[in-house]
Amino acid sequence: MASEKQKMLRGELYDASDPELVTERERARELVATYNRTAPDATDDRRALLGELFGSGGEMAHVEAPIRVDYGYNIEVEAGFEANFGCVFLDVRSITFGANCLLGPGVHCYTATHPVDPDARAEGLESGEPITVGENVWIGGQAVLSPGVTVGNGAVIAAGAVVVEDVPARTVVAGNPATVVRELD
Repeated sequence: MASEKQKMLRGELYDASDPELVTERERARELVATYNRTAPDATDDRRALLGELFGSGGEMAHVEAPIRVDYGYNIEVEAGFEANFGCVFLDVRSITFGANCLLGPGVHCYTATHPVDPDARAEGLESGEPITVGENVWIGGQAVLSPGVTVGNGAVIAAGAVVVEDVPARTVVAGNPATVVRELD
């Protein structure tokens, strides 16, 4: 029988109150609390903490505190990743950023989701869908990436946009829900 963590990582309904998952979230919150208290000029300490927190690439990332994560180990970043103040990553599934991605302040990435049916939701189960962001993407402040979206290479997501569908490469999207407002040459 699959563990609740295995179910979570496969995108199946799972029980987030499972002791293993609670322990892993607590560990992530401790690392995040330490990170958020670390002096801005302590670059090596910050990168070491992100290296321990993120699944991969944290040691080469630049992330302004404060940040929030669920688990951390489901976050993967490539070289040139920068996130401004107040970003939130609900990473029950993978959140992957290609090289040279820039996140404005308060960007939220949500892989976690709940059943739409109220009876199923009342059972307390949840699931998740991965988020994939290509290379050279700029995400404006307070934008939200919803579960399951893919953002193509070179795309721009305007500040405040709520992305609920995939974003084509080399486009600018804006609004709630986000729609293509411009194609880039």
